[in-house]
Amino acid sequence: MHPAYTASNSKGALDKAIDAAFSMLESCCICPRRCKVNRLKNEQGFCKTGLLPKVCSFMPHHGEEPPISGTRGSGTIFFSHCNLNCVYCQNYEFSQQGQGREVEFADLAGFMLELQNMGCHNINLVTPTHVMPQILKALKIAVEKGLKVPIVYNTGGYELPEAIKLLEGIVDIYLPDARYADNETAIKYSSAPDYPKYNKFAIKEMQQQVGVARIDKEGIIQRGLIIRHLVLPNHLSGTEKVMRFIAEEVSPETYISLMSQYLPYYQASNFQDIARRLTQEEYEEAKEIMYKYGLSNGWVQESYGLERFAGVHIKPSFKKEP
Repeated sequence: MHPAYTASNSKGALDKAIDAAFSMLESCCICPRRCKVNRLKNEQGFCKTGLLPKVCSFMPHHGEEPPISGTRGSGTIFFSHCNLNCVYCQNYEFSQQGQGREVEFADLAGFMLELQNMGCHNINLVTPTHVMPQILKALKIAVEKGLKVPIVYNTGGYELPEAIKLLEGIVDIYLPDARYADNETAIKYSSAPDYPKYNKFAIKEMQQQVGVARIDKEGIIQRGLIIRHLVLPNHLSGTEKVMRFIAEEVSPETYISLMSQYLPYYQASNFQDIARRLTQEEYEEAKEIMYKYGLSNGWVQESYGLERFAGVHIKPSFKKEP
């Protein structure tokens, strides 16, 4: 099975998507913040990123969901900065403080090809929203040099549907967060006005494009949607509303990664309601809610304390990790 971007490139659709995406940077409206700065002239808005993308690290990652990491790892590229401002971010050194370095489009394409040559199952773009046009530009270069593994769009979920529409026929695997069900909570902990509204619209667009996850006989995802839901202390992630939305408006067959690994990183200790880790009871309640809505595809933590899908804490250094 060939990645969708292969046909899009041969038909000229990838070029059209690149042109449309870069036009959104002139008065930046690539995400719900719509900062209106001219990033083509290196002006910076909320995401503190001008024209060139900034990368912290790239490596084969074995800590993602099993169909993504597989046996050879997911070819993960960690982009610096973010269009969210999560006060509990575990990777705050580069997502919030911007550690990493700017790279040319050809360099980014080279990272993709190197990860493919290392045997990775896919190219996993972590926090891609604010540099989506630049990624497409690099992807074009990489495809013409032989890239042939699927793209994973690994996003915090604060997306404009019209930006996601540009990725149709290019991205095979969407891995968005569904982080909040309540606008006030999203503003308080991620500075993200209207997160629930934009998140719902974007996830439905992703579902329309790629459908339910398709996993091959070797257990590797080839195409489809997986939604991550990080359970926060004190029911702040709104699990009930999120699961109802997925079951009723996306698909009851949707694959869910119910994440239990919340820890009070970064500035979380300044906020009383999230200044502690999740309890076993809170996570068990979230599992019961998920099952109540008939969402039985996906991954949960069976034994509390065993961080099955906690991933890794990425050191803010620009290098390949072993």
